[in-house]
Amino acid sequence: MSKKKLLINLPPGFFKSELLRERFEKIEAKYEVRKTSCNTNEEIAEHLSWPDAIIMWAWPSLTKKDFDSAVNLKMLAQINTTRGMAEEALARGIALSEVRSAWSPAVAEMALTLILTGLRRVSEFHMKMRLGTDDDLWERQFPFDVSPLERQLTGRTVGIVGFGGIGQQLARFLAPFNVTLWVNDPFLPQSIFDQFNAKNTTVDDICANCEIVVLCAANSSGAAKVVSAKHINSFKKDSVLVNVGRSMLIDMGALAERLLKNDMIAMIDVHDHEPLEKNSVFRKMPNAFLSPHRAGGIYESVYRSMDWLIDDIDAFFAGEKRKYIVTENMAQCFPG
Repeated sequence: MSKKKLLINLPPGFFKSELLRERFEKIEAKYEVRKTSCNTNEEIAEHLSWPDAIIMWAWPSLTKKDFDSAVNLKMLAQINTTRGMAEEALARGIALSEVRSAWSPAVAEMALTLILTGLRRVSEFHMKMRLGTDDDLWERQFPFDVSPLERQLTGRTVGIVGFGGIGQQLARFLAPFNVTLWVNDPFLPQSIFDQFNAKNTTVDDICANCEIVVLCAANSSGAAKVVSAKHINSFKKDSVLVNVGRSMLIDMGALAERLLKNDMIAMIDVHDHEPLEKNSVFRKMPNAFLSPHRAGGIYESVYRSMDWLIDDIDAFFAGEKRKYIVTENMAQCFPG
């Protein structure tokens, strides 16, 4: 029996990585593989009539014309997808699997890291000691000069905006800290909140009352600035904001204005412009702790993504049940 034809359209780094070599060798033992790194519809067009299945990220977003060209395509396996692309594929009877949840464990770990870093001032202490400006830290008289901003996580009130894969994994990580958990997610049944002993409440309630607020909602159009200027102004004094979702979830201009008051801390992994501009106001704020959109971008996330996609492709061609199937109802929740 001839091998099924598999088009793998991913960034060049996937194919150059020595750490992924063994995985690609296993794939090539089972499938006839064509590797591409097309970024535009024009580039990928010449390849679309060839494969039985495609592995890709969310770009280029295939159009009706592209799907018309994909005459042999039976299975589309994506790291993540868009609503338009998913609906078009499903309408044509093309099986669709999507594994964005493969990145959730790493993003949740980063969220926990940023929470603890903000509460314990780890980054600030590190920079002061690197620069040799740490004399004031050593001169403190315990317990009289210990900063009230240095706090433990255990027992605090944590609010999570967006309680999908990332939010739920973060809740599992937070469980040993005995936090009081408040969450907001309009798409989930009450049973999910009950499972985590979490209070299902509004964004207004979370921002006004929680000591720690974590943003990890999906970047759908309905989530744009879900944390508005009003919410930002309601943050508690000395609160810690963590954003590992998307910058569009919060009014970044209003956040900058609030941070200028120096009465709260923001741990920001995602930015309106990436790479972050050299002259960004956030670079100048001592209470804005920045990372370069690295929450999910580690090899474990890539391994999971590739393994899960191949598992579903194998299952599809074997006539077995897939684990990461996308349905028409699910497609409506995707961005774009």
